Amino acid sequence: MNHYTIVTMPGDGIGKIVLPEAVKVLEKAGLKADYVNADIGWNFWCKEGNPLPERTIALIEKYKIGLFGAITSKPKKEAEKELDPQLKDKGYTYFSPIVSMRQMFNLDLCVRPCRSFKGNPLNFVKKNPDGSLFEPDIDVVIFRQGTEGSYSGVEWTNPPVEVLNAFKTHPKFKAFVNVKPEDLAISSRIVSREATRRVIREAFEYARKFGYESVTVSEKPNVLRETSGMFEEEAKEIKKDYPEISLRSVNIDAIMMWLTKNPEEYGVFVCENLFGDILSDGFAGLVGGLGFACSGNIGKNYAVFEPTHGSAPKYEKLDPPIVNPIATILSAAMLCDHIGEKEIGNKIIEAVAKVISEGKVRTYDMLRIPGGPKSIQMGASSTYEMTGAILKKL
Repeated sequence: MNHYTIVTMPGDGIGKIVLPEAVKVLEKAGLKADYVNADIGWNFWCKEGNPLPERTIALIEKYKIGLFGAITSKPKKEAEKELDPQLKDKGYTYFSPIVSMRQMFNLDLCVRPCRSFKGNPLNFVKKNPDGSLFEPDIDVVIFRQGTEGSYSGVEWTNPPVEVLNAFKTHPKFKAFVNVKPEDLAISSRIVSREATRRVIREAFEYARKFGYESVTVSEKPNVLRETSGMFEEEAKEIKKDYPEISLRSVNIDAIMMWLTKNPEEYGVFVCENLFGDILSDGFAGLVGGLGFACSGNIGKNYAVFEPTHGSAPKYEKLDPPIVNPIATILSAAMLCDHIGEKEIGNKIIEAVAKVISEGKVRTYDMLRIPGGPKSIQMGASSTYEMTGAILKKL
């Protein structure tokens, strides 16, 4: 086994709680690694005007692999309000550090597995014709293009004249020509052919490697004819190289209905940034919620793994902590797979599955009770108890 150095970025809120728990699991599972802590998040925006400091960028550049906790992001005006007074009016603009990281290191593949674990009381169930309940096995993987699309960051409020003039060349912009620039906000959805080809081919390669029967493009080509149209066009072309895998196309709005009717019929999905974000949260809800939702941001040279949940700052100070660490632990398992330590990754997943199946240890979200200081009194296991149960299985 190789020895690795992993950049750990707890970030904000509960990220500071769940990330150390994932490191405990990696160590117990046998991964030989050093962990280098790195600064990222809201606190560094407020104090330094940069939520992704250069020192953190340097660590990622050096070690190339990261494990991330959670981030707090707030709208533009709130972000400006919380900036250190000495930094105000100096041109600092808040932008999500995880999105910045994806673009900076070209982490163009955002891979989000959503699989159900037997015994999870949060799993999606359906009724059979006779009234009995049926719990489908859900095993879906979403390939989300991570650097472009609606999250490209190319947008304006009160757009400059040259931007307005460019938009005025499009006939559809006639409806907005009389809107005052200061009352106009424009966001662009940018899709490039090379990046689109890469994410689609990776989705097909994954389907072939792990035996999935289909790849589904989930876009909106009937309205977003150019950008979604490019996804459709490239998918049809690439599919020719994978005759054993069927290609499906289901509009993003339609799939949000179909995923609650027959989620077990889908395998691998591929879509642009925003649609992939929406779709992965939808499927996460069917397999237990964001407490089980892991992800990897993967490029050709760098990779950062993270749970998809937010920072939930209202839970950060609870003692003992109550949040579910499984999403971060599963993200750590994905990290192992990526660096070639698949046996360790599988051990982690199997340990998680055993704990869930036994049902003796359940965090508050698994009991469907309110989160808060009384959760433990109501029968919920703490964050530490969940991690401890997984460590015992390992």
